[in-house]
Amino acid sequence: MDAGKAIFDTVEKLRQRRTAPLVLELDLTEGLTEGPPADPLAALMSMRKPRLSDVLAGLKRARQDSRVKALIVKIGGNPIGLATVQELRQAVVQFRASGKQTVAFAETFGEFGAGTVPYFLASAFERVYLQPSGDVGLTGVVLEQRFLKNALGKLGVDYQVGQRHEYKTAANTFTQDHMTEPHRESMARIVESVTEQLVAGIAEGRRLDPAKVRELIDRGPFIGAEALEAGLVDGLAYRDEVYDEVKRSAGADAHLQYVSRYHRASAVKKLPQPTADGIALVHGSGAIRTGRSGRGPLGGGGAMGSDTISAALRAARRDQHVKAVVFRVDSPGGSYVASDTVWREVVLTREVKPVIVSMGDVAASGGYFVAMAADVIMAQPGTLTGSIGVLGGKPVLSELMGKIGVDTEQVSEGANAGMFSTSRAFSPEQWDRVNAWLDRIYDDFVGKVAQARDLSRERAHELARGRVWTGADARERGLVDELGGLEDALLLARKRVGLAEEAPVRVYPKLNPLERLRGPESSEDKAAALARVRLDAWGPLARLSAELGLPAIGPLALPAWYRIR
Repeated sequence: MDAGKAIFDTVEKLRQRRTAPLVLELDLTEGLTEGPPADPLAALMSMRKPRLSDVLAGLKRARQDSRVKALIVKIGGNPIGLATVQELRQAVVQFRASGKQTVAFAETFGEFGAGTVPYFLASAFERVYLQPSGDVGLTGVVLEQRFLKNALGKLGVDYQVGQRHEYKTAANTFTQDHMTEPHRESMARIVESVTEQLVAGIAEGRRLDPAKVRELIDRGPFIGAEALEAGLVDGLAYRDEVYDEVKRSAGADAHLQYVSRYHRASAVKKLPQPTADGIALVHGSGAIRTGRSGRGPLGGGGAMGSDTISAALRAARRDQHVKAVVFRVDSPGGSYVASDTVWREVVLTREVKPVIVSMGDVAASGGYFVAMAADVIMAQPGTLTGSIGVLGGKPVLSELMGKIGVDTEQVSEGANAGMFSTSRAFSPEQWDRVNAWLDRIYDDFVGKVAQARDLSRERAHELARGRVWTGADARERGLVDELGGLEDALLLARKRVGLAEEAPVRVYPKLNPLERLRGPESSEDKAAALARVRLDAWGPLARLSAELGLPAIGPLALPAWYRIR
């Protein structure tokens, strides 16, 4: 009898839980992941991070779900890129418009430090709560660069670097002791554009005049009580107080559930038929390099391998049930050759079915190269893109080596056999070869931009020259077609091919366990797109590995300090 009662009680609890009101929760303490893990190490490192696509899809579904009463988001200190924040804000605004509660909670928006972008996210919510001991670091936007030329000169290190053209400033850290005018002009416009976006968003979300928001930015950072008085937050409360209030308002038996778990549970209930027509989603994240995607063993970031992305695009375009492809790009660039390889596969795929590019936080230099041939390019206003240019060269360490007593001798055949050695400078003839290489890459890049974006070569060059644009500015200049996020790109892809709004999205390549174990039959097999842990992706030791002769990131790359968080 007792056993039967226990079983009955358990079943009853499960039934009540399935029908109870839902409060969706999103914990951003550890940040977000852009797409599915590229390799086992990436999967391990992202175990506790929600996936952006799951969050967006979950919130979209929840708008129509009568069980879902509210959304509560804990905004943490792990920085999230501006474009990703804009995607989240858009999803929150749409969720809020469906008549459901939205609440943001933070222990602090910067512990007496910068917290402008996290607060920008919070401003989209109906109510914003701050722990009483927390601060609001609403301080504005800054891009800062350090210049090492004089320090390196004291050590005896010289840099020989060529660039195309004046806005391609990645090497200025080593070759200049101050910002050049083009460098300052480009960075100033990025800061101005981003500030315009932040001010407009905060003003709308908090129902403040934009001039008032700018005044508050100049007064920040704010202690909690000051933020409350200024109307930046709605209350000072601890987590338990905020969560209890939201659950009470949703219903006495309300159940708390993570957005990602809600999405996965809903997706399982509505599994599409294997033969149902749908959209392919291909993720390209990280520095672009030849070979397969993966991650370095010493903590380096992920890499977009040209073999992996190419195989994924081939599989998607050959699948008769895939009617369009959405290519999600979040990359600062890297190898020119690898970028060109992916570009070619985008061109071939576009000949068969529509290709829509969705840009993440950054899709610049090589990241723009792989995107430019798509039918439609979508970016967030805060996406960093463009940087259509190239640089290349080497450090010359002969004086430094001499100072520390290191002698170098060479034995070679071929006039230019040792031209890439860091122990001596380029000869005039070698420098001519470097410049011919830079001219070839730049001319190819600009020519393909002109063709893809239906621009004259002169106009493409004017927009190029290595300059970085925000997505908003790139849209005005024709480098981007539309402003929007991943869900917008998926919706557009479905419309392009006449599919229903709920038509399935399949991540490519998606392999079953047997396919993973047996390995690819050939380079045409979708299993060829498997990622791996790359032993040549040295992450924090990239500069040392380059000096040791290991592969560097490449000539089409955007400096990491351009990220706005």
